[in-house]
Amino acid sequence: MKQEIIEARQELSKRLNSNLYYEFIQFLDVKKNTLETYKKGLKQFFIYLLENEIQEPTRKDVISFRDYIKETHKAGTAQTYLASVRAFFKWTDSEGYYPNIAQYVKSVKQEKGFKKDYLTSEQAKDVLNAISRTTVAGLRDYAIISLMLTTGLRTIEVARANVDDLRTLGNSTVLYIQGKGHDTKDDYVKITKPVEHAIRTYLKAVQAQSDSPMFTSLDNKTKGNRLTTRSLSRICKKYMVKAGYDSERLTAHSFRHTSVTLALLNGNTLEQVQQMARHKNINTTMIYNHALQKEKNPCYDSVSNALFGA
Repeated sequence: MKQEIIEARQELSKRLNSNLYYEFIQFLDVKKNTLETYKKGLKQFFIYLLENEIQEPTRKDVISFRDYIKETHKAGTAQTYLASVRAFFKWTDSEGYYPNIAQYVKSVKQEKGFKKDYLTSEQAKDVLNAISRTTVAGLRDYAIISLMLTTGLRTIEVARANVDDLRTLGNSTVLYIQGKGHDTKDDYVKITKPVEHAIRTYLKAVQAQSDSPMFTSLDNKTKGNRLTTRSLSRICKKYMVKAGYDSERLTAHSFRHTSVTLALLNGNTLEQVQQMARHKNINTTMIYNHALQKEKNPCYDSVSNALFGA
């Protein structure tokens, strides 16, 4: 058995940088974004092996790689790269190419709780007030940020929105969206009157066609192209900084946290907020609630009052 493993490792060392990688990529039946993640993770692993002159990787080498990417990448990125390596060696083992040396390697430990902060209602108003609506770009950016703040949409969901996704349902205006992990626009968020007005004012200003992307670039070179998630993130960050809220923990995703948090603070039930945020598991919604419950704990004020007076 030991000799078989040695021979298998020798075979892998010959094929790592050739067709074995491509065989695995072709084997995968995943979405495009997931496929790209696998590619990036595996390339990082192969580069690591090459730079360290490792021809026959062992479990220790996988652990060393994990510890290396923990030091050079964010925890979330390191974990996805490790997941790619795990999937690869699970496949090599199932195909009889190489033993699963990544099995039982511990995951990358990530921080508990949320990595991004949220804005208070007053801070969110400051961000909206920092947007000048005297230009088309300002109208667009105000529509984007007011939409994200009131619905909890992710940047990818905003980027995918088209003009004709804005529809009527009952007595409400809704925006049909392609949610996280979905292939079709089978879900929707409710659009409030102020937000609908902001969106329609912008669409009128750019004379948008019904079949066009909702939010597009206004730059000469890319005019009319759908805004990317990166562009949306830059827009969100720009106005937070302009409003005086410049922190690494404040990003476009903070608007989603803001939406969920304000919904809970204003008396909505966990079930209602779960539905709005489209959390598959109510435990995710409860994380927000637990954080708010601790914030309301009167012990801190009681101790302060005992020391400094009411």
